[in-house]
Amino acid sequence: MSVSVTTFELENAGAGTSPFRLEDTLSNPDIDAVVLLLQRDYHCRKCRQQVQDVAARYDEFEAENALVVSVLPESVDQARNWQESYDLPFPLLADPVKQLGDDLDQPSRFGVLGNLHDMIGRMPEALVIDVRGDDPTVTYVHKGTSPADRPSIDELLAEVRKLS
Repeated sequence: MSVSVTTFELENAGAGTSPFRLEDTLSNPDIDAVVLLLQRDYHCRKCRQQVQDVAARYDEFEAENALVVSVLPESVDQARNWQESYDLPFPLLADPVKQLGDDLDQPSRFGVLGNLHDMIGRMPEALVIDVRGDDPTVTYVHKGTSPADRPSIDELLAEVRKLS
């Protein structure tokens, strides 16, 4: 699978500069891939655990020239609260209008009701984006069907390694 992704810009409460611009990774020779984690909600325990698990093994992503970017569909203040709690070594973006999740068809369930409230409707999504050329290309997508349906750290690393 190889799908082009449009560049985006969001406020960053985590490591790195703010705002975070995907296009800035295209000119960075130290980044071959962006692992994009679209979270469900500020209160989601599985989301919180995922970012902590990735942080614990972040050196493995860096060794593969991969930048992990987590996107929280919340205000920048909520994203800052996560950053203060977990001290993440990667960008943590705030997407209060949920535009990026919508643009990337982040899964939702329960129809209209699910669209009204992220906690019950929005599901996690993970993507690997090849940023080695001028056109960022999605090479892997995992669309969660439940709050716990996420790829493991090993699965994400395996997908990044496929780019080498």
